[in-house]
Amino acid sequence: MTDSLAPTTPIELPLRPQDEVECRRCEVHCDKVIHPGSCIDRGCAFVYSYEAFGHTYMGCMQRVFDVEIDLDLLRAASSHREGFGAVVARKTPLPMCDAAVEPCYEHRADEVGCRNPEFSEIPVSSPSFRVFASLSD
Repeated sequence: MTDSLAPTTPIELPLRPQDEVECRRCEVHCDKVIHPGSCIDRGCAFVYSYEAFGHTYMGCMQRVFDVEIDLDLLRAASSHREGFGAVVARKTPLPMCDAAVEPCYEHRADEVGCRNPEFSEIPVSSPSFRVFASLSD
């Protein structure tokens, strides 16, 4: 028989939550995503391409996203209003990446809200911090 009132262990927040690619701290599951069409548009130095089976495929040398996309399909989809869309980030997005946070189950949000607000921050080269209060004599 299990005790339903047993204390649960608190979830620890990481030192740099903005470097994570997914957040499961509440019932709303969030993932960082990358828009690969922007990589081409911005001329990212980490984009590679190769030809195979009569098609040209592109990907990211830094493995920020780990899929390789047919370049013709990417361009065709980008010409429509909806665009190609986003792919899930597998590593911390680089500062030049067109990254966003996509919540999966927004209807599960509760009155407390986001338990990891720094998750949505864009990664920077140095750690960030916030001043919550200032003490004076």
